[in-house]
Amino acid sequence: MRPIRLIRPIAAGQLEAAPAGDTGRLPSTVRWALAALSLSMLLSSLGTSIANVGLPTLAEAFSASFQQVQWIVLSYLLAITTLIVSVGRLGDLIGRRRLLLAGILLFTAASVLCGLAPTLWLLIAARAAQGLGAAVMMALTMAFVGETVPKSRTGRAMGLLGTMSAIGTALGPSLGGALIAGPGWRAIFLVNAPLGILTLVLARRHLPVDRREPEQEQAAAKAGRARFDHVGTLLLALTLAAYALAMTIGRGSFGALNAALLAGAALGVGLFVRAESRAASPLVRPATFRDPALSASLAMSTLVSTVMMATLVVGPFYLSRTLGLGEALVGLVLTAGPLVAALTGVPAGRVADRFGAPRMTVVGLVAMAVGAFVLSMTSGALGVAGYVAPIVVVTAGYAVFQTANNTAVMTDIRPDRRGATSGMLNLSRNLGLITGTSVMGAVFALASGTTDVATAPSSAVATGMRVTFAVAAILIVVALAIAAGSRAPARRRASGG
Repeated sequence: MRPIRLIRPIAAGQLEAAPAGDTGRLPSTVRWALAALSLSMLLSSLGTSIANVGLPTLAEAFSASFQQVQWIVLSYLLAITTLIVSVGRLGDLIGRRRLLLAGILLFTAASVLCGLAPTLWLLIAARAAQGLGAAVMMALTMAFVGETVPKSRTGRAMGLLGTMSAIGTALGPSLGGALIAGPGWRAIFLVNAPLGILTLVLARRHLPVDRREPEQEQAAAKAGRARFDHVGTLLLALTLAAYALAMTIGRGSFGALNAALLAGAALGVGLFVRAESRAASPLVRPATFRDPALSASLAMSTLVSTVMMATLVVGPFYLSRTLGLGEALVGLVLTAGPLVAALTGVPAGRVADRFGAPRMTVVGLVAMAVGAFVLSMTSGALGVAGYVAPIVVVTAGYAVFQTANNTAVMTDIRPDRRGATSGMLNLSRNLGLITGTSVMGAVFALASGTTDVATAPSSAVATGMRVTFAVAAILIVVALAIAAGSRAPARRRASGG
């Protein structure tokens, strides 16, 4: 019997139905929609990585200190971290397509403003606006997967988005360096303009129109604007900002200001939980954290991202101080990780679709644990290969984990919560990266026995690297324990126990 195909008129921007069984090629409209989502993910990750390489040049251009120019990066990250859950939820309420188009437009316009900024503080403000646009793009691209591809291909779509994110991260330093050496620092922001316009055109033409079920329309009409949780949004933004600042300011030192910010973040968590338990339409439903599978996925994502940050914190110092590589070779070796992630993303999605996301989540974690353990035992005598080979294993495991974990969370989520849930997944990753910068950096410095790793002896840096990755391996083992614990209730429910 031939598979049944649902046939209906296709309105502008609405996706064609896929054949039942989904064994054929995706319709062209779906492929173009995925192209728009992929470009959105590429731009948001490129915006994170491309500015870092320009900080010395920007400090010279604006006659500013490093502490001042670091806000060019920090304002972007803060905007994403503090607002990504809120904009995801807003997309659920007012329409994801409408908000994504606005986010792409804001990101593009802010990029132009960054490139034309006459003063440092205007540049920092424009970067914050660019970060808001990036938060919308990051939160809603994953949410759109459920509306653009068949359920059986969710893993492949998530793998594609992961690949584009890795490409953006890897491309940033090299592209930024080339643009600074050529047209100048303004080009590292202006390059986003043509890409943003292309993304906007593709998204407007090919993303599905916002549709609501009749009961959703009635609920929206009844609740009106009050459905958006303004109090919860403000409390969450302030809490996350306090935590992010506590983890990033001070360049590795932890003083009274950091402690006060961390205490403020802890207080904010309590106030946020209380506010959400009383809100009629909460930003984050309290029941969400009673879902063992979702809570486990968010916790694992945070732990894994913390570990991945160790590769960026430790790698440059180990390669330059212990192995004696020059700057060019250090940069080349460091691209191995993002390159592996880019090449692994789509195959990891296919494997997750075939063998199941929960199983591949564990496989990815096991690979990361093995790679981190090998790094904790490696010797400088093994040279570059002794570092790169286990890093490849860690990064490939990360790509498999990230794709499978995102697929497991987003496959069966309710349509009216996709934006908020996608925002929470992205938030867990960002919090891990922020935490890893501070915590893994502190572990590295402590294990190296110095306050300035840049001038530490090569043997001390090697020791610091091994200890840091031993801690990383322990964190991955904790994530494996969380994965095992979250699967046990599911098995009991399946067996009727």
